[in-house]
Amino acid sequence: MSATTRTHRTYDHRLRDLIRSTGDIRQATERGIPRSTARGWVTSPRAEVVTVDVVDRDVVKLQKEMLALRRRLERLIALLRLVILLWKFSGFSLTNLRIPDRARKLRLLRAIDRSHSVLPLRAVLRVLRLSHSRFHTWKQEEECGLDDVPSCPRSSPQQLTAAECKTIEEMVTSDAYRHVPTGTLARLAQRLGKVFASPTTWYRLVRQFQWRRPRKRVHPAKPKIGVRALRPNEIWHVDTTLIRLLDGSRAYLHAVIDNFSRRILAWKVSATFDPSTTAELLLNASGDLVDQKPILLADGGVENFNGAVDKLVESGLLKRLLAQTEITFSNSLIESWWRVLKHQWLYLNSLDTVSTLKMLIGFYVSEHNARLPHSAFRGQTPDEMYYGTGSHIPREIELARKGARQARLEANRKRTCQKCDPLVPLSP
Repeated sequence: MSATTRTHRTYDHRLRDLIRSTGDIRQATERGIPRSTARGWVTSPRAEVVTVDVVDRDVVKLQKEMLALRRRLERLIALLRLVILLWKFSGFSLTNLRIPDRARKLRLLRAIDRSHSVLPLRAVLRVLRLSHSRFHTWKQEEECGLDDVPSCPRSSPQQLTAAECKTIEEMVTSDAYRHVPTGTLARLAQRLGKVFASPTTWYRLVRQFQWRRPRKRVHPAKPKIGVRALRPNEIWHVDTTLIRLLDGSRAYLHAVIDNFSRRILAWKVSATFDPSTTAELLLNASGDLVDQKPILLADGGVENFNGAVDKLVESGLLKRLLAQTEITFSNSLIESWWRVLKHQWLYLNSLDTVSTLKMLIGFYVSEHNARLPHSAFRGQTPDEMYYGTGSHIPREIELARKGARQARLEANRKRTCQKCDPLVPLSP
């Protein structure tokens, strides 16, 4: 015997209340409702019905509410679009962001749960840029109730306790152990029976929590401005630098630079280190001197303090000063030029032979002296400062800058677009 299914029909409660209050069953039968069902409505008591409030509203109220909800939805969509774009452009991500505060974690998890009722969990985590593994780890630790722990102590029992971390912080920041290096301090803590953790763990905690070891040394103030000359050939700088070639051999570059103009007065490259080269360069640089006695600023290298250079100093051709010993300034001006020469030019080429090195240095010295303007001279080159032929250059550059600015303003004002004037076609 096969079971039969019967569909139970339901009717609107408002129609039942109407038939019960009027006693007229024709209004029900005209709508296709069986007569027996309508008679039952008349005799049966009224039942309590729970319904939605919008059902009792008229069409005008529903339309007004729909328009208000539509405007609110458009504003929320626009705001959400801006927030998502801002997160994408700023590179915001919770993956590498540590949140030690338990209250903040719980607020974030509650917000995810509320959003999960409307959006899929994958979409919510993608918006927050939070990995699934970290989210589920947070959910497991939600009942843990401990702050500032990377993971639950029960799930990771090998981690240091809060008391041990506190002891490490006290020892790291204590004045009593400021003379002890961090690695040695980790082993000392084990000898003292305070904390048994490896030096690597100590380094990680110091870096993670940014603990600072007590340092009370007051360094002397360094001069902000180096020694400055008032005219050409007043102060010279001499130095030697080492340049390694591709085959592993060495080349030595000697140079003399003028302090006032930054002009390279003389230079020489040699495959061997010869201390007498400095005296040779100084003689070449002093060929244009007329009743002038430059001050030679040099370091304590053997190439600057030898018999040949001493003989030049004793002859009265120049006066020698030892950097950072006889004066408080260093010989940084020519050392700065070494850095620019090497990193801006020499290291961009293949330094295979000494002859190639000479060719490259000769090209850059020519560019430096005659073509490249220096920032300290308002557009003048070292040659123009040394010979005094470029006093008009700053004024010409300033006038040209003003003219270019005015031309830029006029060119931009002549350009038109369809927004400025819809009747004018877009200019190229």
